[in-house]
Order: sequence, then structure tokens, then C-alpha cells
Amino acid sequence: MLDLPKTLMPTPRSTVLEDGPAKLYRFHPATDVALVDAAPVLLVPSMINRWYVLDLRKGASVAEALVGAGLDTWCLDWGAPEDHDRYFTWADALARLDRMLRRVARETGRQKVTVLGYCMGATLSSVHAAMHPERYAGFINLLGPIDFSRAGMLGHMTDPRWFDAHAVAEAGNVAPAQMQSGFKLLRPTQDVAKAVTLMEKAFDPVFKEAYEALEAWASDNVAFPAAAYATYIEELYQKNHLVQGKHFVGGRRVDLKNIVCPLMTVAADKDTICPPAAAKAINEAVGSNDTKVLAVPGGHVGAVVGSKAAEKLYPALITWMKERNA
Repeated sequence: MLDLPKTLMPTPRSTVLEDGPAKLYRFHPATDVALVDAAPVLLVPSMINRWYVLDLRKGASVAEALVGAGLDTWCLDWGAPEDHDRYFTWADALARLDRMLRRVARETGRQKVTVLGYCMGATLSSVHAAMHPERYAGFINLLGPIDFSRAGMLGHMTDPRWFDAHAVAEAGNVAPAQMQSGFKLLRPTQDVAKAVTLMEKAFDPVFKEAYEALEAWASDNVAFPAAAYATYIEELYQKNHLVQGKHFVGGRRVDLKNIVCPLMTVAADKDTICPPAAAKAINEAVGSNDTKVLAVPGGHVGAVVGSKAAEKLYPALITWMKERNA
């Protein structure tokens, strides 16, 4: 991990479980906050980005907001895979998620847990929720793609006519630089725009703190285990098997209709990594009769940690959890 600013990851936490490179955290309030009578919450970030985008800095933290509202909040930190983790499969990732969720339930004495999945973490969680619906008190899809036929430019870039995921994976874990180069193609002028903005607001301490925090996180990426990567690209991006009910894990067919818990999908209006239509498709695919779409401003990261997140996203998450999981 890089030498990170001390202002990152402000919410106190303890490590409850280690599973290979992964860890399970339990957050603690900085002040005396009474827990509300609601299901515990497990945050599931993407496997290829550091977990602390969900606890970036004070005032820009999903974890801080939930803990401050009295919700018992946990987080799966996928950790950084080593070279030998190239054989870590998509099914292995789901098994790790299952162990973490079961540990949360055991530690809290609850049969069901609310899962908030972000980005690919939401995609993984949707698969897990379909396979183990009895363990879910609620599910929040925070900017996670489900219908990959609507994946936008990333879907075009991984089209099997010119992209071979298995050939990429044969070289080992997919390095952060390889993945980041693809994301940069979505917004090729972003670096120039950031430089101009930084010059314009260089003497604004509030802006500078937010900018440095986000840049530190964006530079602190991890590799994608090769085996899991190949499945993710081929089965989901290229074949779109998840939303079609054709995705199999360990010989079991994944049917999103099995998800019957309350569901909220969060879609960001400027998200190029997970276009709104790709995320909202889960609401039509599940069997739940309690579904909601929350539209928020911003892009894939800005919607979660930007200046407007604390105004709209965090209160909406808290209200939804308290109303449905008491």
C-alpha cells in the first residue's frame, strides 16, 4: 500500500476475521451512538479497488454516515492478491463473501444481513444473494452492473470480436495499470481537466483535501486475480449470462428471481463505468416486491464520495435501511 494521507479511513474499526489476503472489519462510532434495532450492514467493495473508497475521509464516507446513524456496519476488504492468487476463481470470491457474511451474522446474532455492494462488489453480491436469499435482510446495488448488454463503452471495449479475456489472464493477474488504461479511455481528457481544476483551486484547502484523498485512493489499486477476471469478462461482459439466468457457479444456476429481500439500486447520472440502465436492470430481474431506484448526481466515484453524496446518497441509504430492516 502507498504512503497514504492520515485523513483517509477516518472511521474507527477492528479486524474480526482474516481470510487469505482479505479482512473483515467492524466499524465503531467515534462517539457514543446507540445501535438501532436493524440488521447489520456488510459493505462489499469492488475486488480491484481498495475498500476505503467507502470510508474515504470525514464527511465523504459511507461507513461514517452509517455508523453515525446507529447502524452496525462491517466491511469486506478483499486485500491485495499475490502472484499465486492467479488461480483464485469467481467461485472462490463468492465463497469468501459467503464466509464473511456468515461471520457477521454469527457475531451479531442475526440470521440476516443487509448487504451494500459497490461496483463489482454489487455484481458479486447479486450472485450471492440469488444463491443464498435466506441470508439477506436487504440488498443495495450501489452502481453495480447487472445487464452487461447496457455496459456502455466498457462493454464495447471487451467485445469478444477483438478482446480475448483468457489470453490476458494467461499472463497472470491483471495488473492495475492494465485496467486503469481502459478506464482512462472512457474519459481521455480527464487528466488535463483535473490539472486545470487543481491550478484554479490550488489555494482552496477544502478542495485540496478532497482532491488529495481521492487521488491517493485512485493511485492505490490492486491486481485482478486472473481466473476470476477471465470468468467476469467472458460470462458477464461478453455473454451477459447473469441477467439472462444462464450464469452458473459451482454447477448451480444463478437465478436473480431468487432475490426476494427488499432491494434498492443506486444509479448515477454521469456514470460511464456502470451506466444507469446496466444497474437498474436488476430491479426487473429479481423476485422481490419491494424494489426502489435512487437516482443520484455524479459519476461512478463522485456519486459516492463527492460533495453531494452527504446531501442525498447517505441519508437515503440510512432511511431505507432503517425502514426495511428494523
